[in-house]
This record gives sequence, C-alpha cells and structure tokens, in this order.
Amino acid sequence: MTVHECITRLDRLKPNPYAYGDKLVWLKQLEGTVKREIIDTHEGASEDCDTPEEDGVLIAPPPYDEMYIHYLEAQTDYANGEYDRFNNSNAMFRSVYSAFANAYNREHTPKSQKKNYM
Repeated sequence: MTVHECITRLDRLKPNPYAYGDKLVWLKQLEGTVKREIIDTHEGASEDCDTPEEDGVLIAPPPYDEMYIHYLEAQTDYANGEYDRFNNSNAMFRSVYSAFANAYNREHTPKSQKKNYM
C-alpha cells in the first residue's frame, strides 16, 4: 500500500477535517517506529529505507498493511476527543502491529548481540 492509497482510503472510510499533511506526519511517525522497533532489529535491515513520501510504498505488506489504516483512525479519533472510538481503533491497530512483528520475527534472523567482557 502506498502512502497516498492509505490516506485516501482513510478519508473514504472515516471522513475527517484533518489536512493531508497531518495524516502524512502520522504515517511517517508510525513508519519510523516500525523500522526502528521491528526492521532494524534484524539482519539485513536496509539502511537506505527512509520513510516514504506520498507515492512511496509502506513497509508492512498485506494483510498487515491494515495497521496503517487503524493507526490513522486512532489518531483521528484521539484528535477529535472521541476516546472510546480511539480505544477501539488503537486496539485494532495494536493487534495487527503485533501480528506483523511476530511474522517478521519468525521470518528474519535477529541481529546478534555483542557480548562485552571486561
């Protein structure tokens, strides 16, 4: 899924008053977290993998790319002060995020820890 597809889909599913740029910032924050917490902890992590611009492809492949939609829904709900909806959207996001992290951990070799002996 590209950034543009994700934001367009959110706007279709959950109309909101927030600017495209605001949603782009939210996506970049999440993509940075995914890269730092999941991708960079494994062998072969790409150093040149920056957060994508509007036409860029997001890191998580289908079916895990749904986490981006749920994350944007949660951010929208939080910004609107709709905390019950935020809790639901955030729970759905966390579920898919965890599933992606677990799948990535199963399929990729973690970086070895350097032992520091004195």
